[in-house]
Amino acid sequence: MSDKFGFATKALHIGQPVEKEFNSVVPPIYMTTTYKQDTPGEPKVYDYTRSGNPNFGFLEETLASLENAKFATIFSSGLGGVTSILSRLQPGERVISIDDVYGGTFRLMKNTFLGQHIDAVFGDINDEGWVKSELAKGARLIWIESPTNPLLTLADIEKLAALAHEHNAELVVDNTFASSYFQSPLSLGADLVLHSCTKYIGGHSDIVGGCVATNSKEWKDHLDYARKAIGFNPSPFDAWLLSRSIKTLAVRMERHQENAWELAKRLSKHPKVKTTIYPGLESHPQHSLAQKQMSGYSGIVSVIFNTDLQETKKLIASFKLIKLAESLGAVESLVCHPASMTHASIPRDLRVARGLDDGLIRISVGLEDIEDLWADITSVLDEKGS
Repeated sequence: MSDKFGFATKALHIGQPVEKEFNSVVPPIYMTTTYKQDTPGEPKVYDYTRSGNPNFGFLEETLASLENAKFATIFSSGLGGVTSILSRLQPGERVISIDDVYGGTFRLMKNTFLGQHIDAVFGDINDEGWVKSELAKGARLIWIESPTNPLLTLADIEKLAALAHEHNAELVVDNTFASSYFQSPLSLGADLVLHSCTKYIGGHSDIVGGCVATNSKEWKDHLDYARKAIGFNPSPFDAWLLSRSIKTLAVRMERHQENAWELAKRLSKHPKVKTTIYPGLESHPQHSLAQKQMSGYSGIVSVIFNTDLQETKKLIASFKLIKLAESLGAVESLVCHPASMTHASIPRDLRVARGLDDGLIRISVGLEDIEDLWADITSVLDEKGS
């Protein structure tokens, strides 16, 4: 039924049933831990909120429709989703991961119990020869982000999905940076799509959450079981907040992109900027791939200034409107220094080898007036340059 609707219409109406008793347009928050059973062991629908809740179901219906998926499962965090996917792997099974992976995902795959359980290898996912050689050794999953955090590297989703399937593997795409508004990995052949709902889906810096979308009933059953068994359920209130936030996702993503694109163009011409990274710029090495598999370029801009490390840290701490903070995808603009913040868990030699310069910063461009953002940046740059 939802296939006939556009993205914004689905975001507003799918998974948003009118409440039956009072005809409330907005579904209520079901803040309950348990549910009365008329017969022992035969719940009407739900038995315990760790296993399920009406707010979970409403949100999952919305998220599945936005990802063109049959199923979605929500979690208490993006890493809850990552852990739940990896928990399906048998001891010693291999994961082939993009090297420029989120620090939390790297930490989970290498430095926790999962790192002892699975065999995770990291490399240039766009090196077809390397991918094929690793697949030939046997692999259960290929794991990518596209665009990546924070270098905004793209991976060819369609090509990697085909390679994975040729070798009886499956492709996982972390779609957090693009959002379901600008990219549809399942339509390109991916098997699982992951989001940190904390970012664009939530969009207001007030919710932590995650989700995984898929067309596989087997994966859906496993993910629901993992949420219950490991304890990655969100609260009903967080699920309700995410359902509220999704209603404005389409208009927010358009403004994020509009501001980010304009900011990237201006930064690329500023004398105090060494490198500007944004998929919408023709200077981006994978600009043509972005045009092919994305409908837009999202709201993240990464920059290397013509300053040393200490000057860079001081510079980004001097912005007034743009807040120095972890996370991204919120209505307000945020800036971070990945080497000392989001990616600090990755050893420096590995960061440098992957191109994550100590001087690189990541700007999550918000919804402010672009002239105010530009004035905030240039007032600091000009002061430092004088």
